[in-house]
Amino acid sequence: MLVHHFLEKSAKRFPDKEAVVYGKLRLSYREIDRRANQLGNYLLASGVRKGDRVALVLDNSVNYIVTYFAILKIGGITVAQNTQNSASYLAEAFGDSLVRAVVTQNTFAGKVRKAAENNPSVTSVVLADSSAAFDDLKRISVGRFADIFHSMSAEHPPVRVIDADIASIIYTSGSTGKPRGAAFSHLNLTSNTNSIVEYLELTPSDRILVVLPFSYCYGKSLLHTHFKVGGSVVINNHFAFPRVALDEMIKERCTGFSGVPSNFSMLLERTDIRNRQFPDLRYITQAGGAMAPQTIKELRKALPFHTRIYIMYGQTEASARLSYLEPDNLERKLGSIGKAIPNVELVLKTKDGRLAKPGEEGEIVARGSNIMAGYWGQPEETAKVLKGDGLHTGDLAKTDKEGFIYIIGRTKDMIKCGANRISAKEIEEILLSHEHILEAAAIGVPDPIMGEAIKAFVVFKNNSRLSEKQIILFCRQRMALFKVPKYVEFLSSLPKNSSGKIMKHSMFTHSMFTHF
Repeated sequence: MLVHHFLEKSAKRFPDKEAVVYGKLRLSYREIDRRANQLGNYLLASGVRKGDRVALVLDNSVNYIVTYFAILKIGGITVAQNTQNSASYLAEAFGDSLVRAVVTQNTFAGKVRKAAENNPSVTSVVLADSSAAFDDLKRISVGRFADIFHSMSAEHPPVRVIDADIASIIYTSGSTGKPRGAAFSHLNLTSNTNSIVEYLELTPSDRILVVLPFSYCYGKSLLHTHFKVGGSVVINNHFAFPRVALDEMIKERCTGFSGVPSNFSMLLERTDIRNRQFPDLRYITQAGGAMAPQTIKELRKALPFHTRIYIMYGQTEASARLSYLEPDNLERKLGSIGKAIPNVELVLKTKDGRLAKPGEEGEIVARGSNIMAGYWGQPEETAKVLKGDGLHTGDLAKTDKEGFIYIIGRTKDMIKCGANRISAKEIEEILLSHEHILEAAAIGVPDPIMGEAIKAFVVFKNNSRLSEKQIILFCRQRMALFKVPKYVEFLSSLPKNSSGKIMKHSMFTHSMFTHF
């Protein structure tokens, strides 16, 4: 089984079934498969070969889905990018994976051009619309969807792919602050998909409302699982207006909804979800960070009794999912991430490498065919997390006597804000690039909507002075919006221990007393 077989097999079983709903667009499996073949054949004609990396800088859309499967059909490797990423981040990612082609849309064409023109590996750009941003670049060929779907063959591209081939690279922040591309084979992705389908009991009648970006491993898994079973994907890119999302969920008779903690906090605080009726909503899933027990309780009250709530845990490096808490244990094991999903083994290892006993702290270590092949082109970084006994997640946990897992902390200096895992070091390095900043530190502090919000501590050089607004504006100009600190506090010096290491725990404690 290969990832693009999810589409192809559903196109044979349910050719005329509604595969994707996107605004007024409703496309069948047959039409999605046809367009993916055409785009795949165009990419081959433009010089893309098996194993080449192709970047997607696209909003969630029909165009994204067509592009994703087209790349896989020709043995290419998808390199999906968060559309909020800056031109400099895109340039670094394109250079790291030596991207051969980029598929984008007018909205992002300007920053894609800046990233592409500094990377000689990029020889082809495909535009989902009529942007003219690349017309004057001689070394880059330009194609457009309208022409491709009018002229290219719809026959399956003549490329042989096996499940050991790399299918996708997903960029994720590391503790070093540099982007790392987690590389996944077809086997990694199909294995994780099969496990999720099994425990969610998905069928062709399931319809998922998707508000998470497909570039994010959680969002990608929603596409994979529903295309595998022949279900339907309803795309909603307007969760900033959560009531609209609820309207569409009800109108489209969605049986499933998936989100990160911030999504559910917004639904509870900014909509009338408690007064709505959801006769078709069979289940919801939550991952992307810990959700407060009180939020879970409120959600259980707000949703129909028949709606099953799955609390899940995973990592990008694990193709998305590692564990889940069965809905029947939700109240009894509140706060737990449950147990390993099918075909995955999870154990807790102490600092000295022993298996942790119930109630004893240990790092979660995972084994399974879903675990990534490694970080693209970074063997040293790979060796830090992929060891002989499995994937070392960096998450600290305890188990109870029944084997249910409870996360209690992290070994890595990472901040989980909404759906994003953000390197504190990356934020600190950008702050330190300011000519008036001597020292900087970033931490995550509790936030009722995002789970964690980013707070920066700044020490100025000499007698320099800047306002909080000036610091935030400086950050907004140099990083994706989701990485910009929400709070900034100015200190005369950062707290350090005797060895000179910054004591972030004391800053966190200080913040709890002064702000929350």
